[in-house]
Amino acid sequence: MKPRSLNLSPKTVKELTRLKREAETDKAVRVATRIHAVLLNHQGHFSGEIARRLCAPRSKVSHWLRLYEALGWKGLLEGHRTGRPPELNSARRTRLARILRNGPSAYGFKAYAWTSLLIAQVIREEFDVTYHPGHVRRLLAQIGGYGLRIGRGGAPANGKPKSRWRRYGKAARAGAVGRASTRRRARLD
Repeated sequence: MKPRSLNLSPKTVKELTRLKREAETDKAVRVATRIHAVLLNHQGHFSGEIARRLCAPRSKVSHWLRLYEALGWKGLLEGHRTGRPPELNSARRTRLARILRNGPSAYGFKAYAWTSLLIAQVIREEFDVTYHPGHVRRLLAQIGGYGLRIGRGGAPANGKPKSRWRRYGKAARAGAVGRASTRRRARLD
């Protein structure tokens, strides 16, 4: 296989250098790396050397150079990444928004605000789709949130709101042992 070597005009090299700097400034590291690969190839480096310098697979470097030859610098830009298709289509999301707008008590929960766990449960019951509670917030952002007040947990038994700066649950119990022993030591000194 014949090594690929790009011959670029001085004007093109200047343009690519400017684009590389812009990509680095905009934190588009992958695009900057691809442009850097083209510039290194123009300087006489081959795919293997470029791959070692940029810590990238040699096959990717060859692919970037082919893209540049075929499409120019625009071929080096990030493509659209589709990711996993959504399990709730727009009609189901609209239905979910209607349910959420009515509040948790209208759905039969004894809660003052929706939590990620409650919403995940509604999604599982209504649509037979399982979402992790951590992903529910992203889903709400996608459907617009609809002015929902999402609580992090139920109201405490005494009716007082939880302090934002205090640990609750297992972490607090585990930490209390250490803090108590520190206080005892301080009193003894």
